Amino acid sequence: MIIDPSTLGPRECYRLLISTIAPRPVAWVSTRGVDGSLNLAPFSFFQAVSGAPPLVVISVGQRAGASKDTLRNIEDTGEFAINLVTEELAERMNLTSGDWPPTTSEFALTGLTPASCEVVAAPRVAESPVSLEAKLAQLIPLPDSTYTLVIGQIVRWHIAEGYLAPDGLVDIARVRPIARLARDEYVKFGEVFEMKRPKA
Repeated sequence: MIIDPSTLGPRECYRLLISTIAPRPVAWVSTRGVDGSLNLAPFSFFQAVSGAPPLVVISVGQRAGASKDTLRNIEDTGEFAINLVTEELAERMNLTSGDWPPTTSEFALTGLTPASCEVVAAPRVAESPVSLEAKLAQLIPLPDSTYTLVIGQIVRWHIAEGYLAPDGLVDIARVRPIARLARDEYVKFGEVFEMKRPKA
């Protein structure tokens, strides 16, 4: 079967795309509004894009034709935090994905603890074993789209005791992050295997 995306409606195209590009890591993004309000929301259009400097990108769509609280807060303050979602935090992460009014703090809603960051004013999720503090590097509204790419530069890592391996890398097998699929589906961390890169 060959599918031409121009023959699909926006929702159909979105659903086909997210069922194709899977699994996707989840960026659990925490922000602070200029009024001091706290926001926490998950995004699965998320990836690392540069090592030096360390840059990540998330793609934030609109909701009901307006900017989501996350994007508005990042635009206003120029900073945010990204928290990894573990299996133990999955249910509370899912709760933060609801269409809550801007006055609702997802931290209060879920009973999660907002912890202070070192550089940015946005809080991190204390219960997450790995969090990243980020400063806004660039906003890119995508042409003919309701999405905006948010590129952030990582300015601090927060890694809980015992989650850093002896080689200085995050022990991702201990973190056990979940990843997003299509529909209402997620996947748990699976088997790890190694392949050495060939040398020319």
